[in-house]
Amino acid sequence: MRRPSVRGPARLSALIAAVIASPLVVAAPAAADSVVIGGYEVSAESSPWVVALSSRDRFGAARAGQFCGGVVVSPTTVMTAAHCLSPAVLGKDVRLVRDLRVVSGRADLEAEGGQEVAVRSSWIPPEYDPEANSPDMALLTLSQALPASRVLPVARAGDEAYTPGTEAVVYGWGDTTGAGGYASKLRAARVSVLPDENCATAYPGGADGRYTPATMLCAGDTAGGHDACQGDSGGPLVAGGRLIGLVSWGSGCGRPDGPGVYTRVSAVLPSVPGVLPGGGD
Repeated sequence: MRRPSVRGPARLSALIAAVIASPLVVAAPAAADSVVIGGYEVSAESSPWVVALSSRDRFGAARAGQFCGGVVVSPTTVMTAAHCLSPAVLGKDVRLVRDLRVVSGRADLEAEGGQEVAVRSSWIPPEYDPEANSPDMALLTLSQALPASRVLPVARAGDEAYTPGTEAVVYGWGDTTGAGGYASKLRAARVSVLPDENCATAYPGGADGRYTPATMLCAGDTAGGHDACQGDSGGPLVAGGRLIGLVSWGSGCGRPDGPGVYTRVSAVLPSVPGVLPGGGD
């Protein structure tokens, strides 16, 4: 059985030595036509709240140095996955990455336009457990405000958007095939919110990881072929016009027996330090 993979870049020692971003190689390629496995291209205008996390120093100039995704939750705040900011991904403490930025308003990372905004500070919940990858959420405070029109509302606990069977959309610039082909243009894929039992069965613990419904959300395509993949970590899962999840981890990409595991955003809001309505103080 394949080990679970967080959906950011891997092989960091080689990345840093070569200053080139390389994707995680999974055990078998998934049948797919585009990033966010089985997806389609989207514009910055239609999804203005999606941002790319960027460090050219750590990941090279190609694709603006993108290594993870994120979502604008207030004009000065981006939410992403905690594991994206770990030394395992960045190769050093996030506070030492001097060129950490978010790329906003630009769907094509090889093009001009949009904004590149420096990250002023980052915050990870003190209870984050990297071994369990839970709760896999972090906040980035930006050095300047983005337009309010780019903010995506966040679904709270009890929101019907979390109901199994709900159609959702996942966004990112990650691996397009499950075999190491990153995209330069933002793409999205339609998936469904799945019952917790689907992921509990797929990830009971051990080599394939353990699904924890209190902080995780299960979503995917029971027939396979639509999923997030490596490089999509931290990107948004959206349902009903609201943020319900963050790309976190899974086994392979686009597998019918390996649904995507997302951070359950409603579960992590109480720990957020006064940034969002309903967050902690």
